[in-house]
Amino acid sequence: MRRIGFIRNPFNAEAPAVLARARAWCARRDLDAWDTIADDAESIQAQCPASDLVCVLGGDGTFLRAARAMGDSGVPALGVNLGRVGFLAKVESGELERTLDRVADGDFVVEERLRVEATVCAADGSTERHASLNEVVVARGTRVRMIQVEVEVSGSHLATYVADGVVVATPTGSTAYSFSAGGAVLEPRLRNMIITPIAAYLSPLRSVVTGESHVVSLTVRQASDAAVLSIDGQWDRRLEVGDRVEVRALEQPFRFIEPNGGASFYELLRTKASLLPY
Repeated sequence: MRRIGFIRNPFNAEAPAVLARARAWCARRDLDAWDTIADDAESIQAQCPASDLVCVLGGDGTFLRAARAMGDSGVPALGVNLGRVGFLAKVESGELERTLDRVADGDFVVEERLRVEATVCAADGSTERHASLNEVVVARGTRVRMIQVEVEVSGSHLATYVADGVVVATPTGSTAYSFSAGGAVLEPRLRNMIITPIAAYLSPLRSVVTGESHVVSLTVRQASDAAVLSIDGQWDRRLEVGDRVEVRALEQPFRFIEPNGGASFYELLRTKASLLPY
C-alpha cells in the first residue's frame, strides 16, 4: 500500500482532527495521502485510479456520497464513523490508527457489495443512467397524495401500488429506507434486490426479493404533482406520468475493507438497530 485517500464530511466538527491524525499516521508509514470533501466528485474521480485505499470520514450519508463519486474505480473503501448509526462507516474514530495498522499489515478482507443501475426512460424518449449502492426510490412529489406505480420484474407484472412510493434496495441498503417501509433485511454479501412499497394502500404484497438476473421496472401511472426519483437519498430527479425507471444489477461491485476480527453484520444489527435483545 502506497497511496491513501481521505474523503471527509465538511460539516462534521470532528472531521478535521480525525483527518490530522490520519495524515500523521500516513507520514509515519511514509505513505502518500490526499484528501477532499465528499461533494467534490471531480477530485475523487481523478484521484481514485492511483489510490490503493480510500477512507471515508463521516457517517453513512458521507459514505454514500463518496461511493457515488468513486463509481467503477474498484478502489476499496474503509468507513470511519463520525455520525450516529454507522452501518457503512463501521470503524469508530478512536480505532482509526489501530485499524489502519491492521489494513497496512494485510489483516483484512475485501467484501464485495452489489450495486445497481437505474435507467430513466422518460416518456419523451430520452434516457439517463445512475448507479446506486443503497436504493432506488420512486416516490410522491411535494403534495401529500399517493401515486400509482406499476412494478414489473423482467416483463412480468408484479403489482400496481397505490402508495407513497416504491423502494428497490440492494442488500447493503436493506437496513435503510426499505427496512423502514417493512422490507426484509438481507446479508450484505448477497446479490439480490428488495422491492418494497412505501405506505401501500390495500396491497397484499408488502416486500418481494428478486435475484440479480432480473430487471425491475417502475412506471409512474398516476401522480397529482408528478413524482420523484431518488438515488441513495443523495440525488433527486422529477418524474412525470408515463416515465419508467429500470433497475438492474451492475457487474462491477463496490468493495468494502473489512478488518479481520471486526463486528459481524449480525452484531451490527443487534447493536445499531436494536433488532435483537442485548
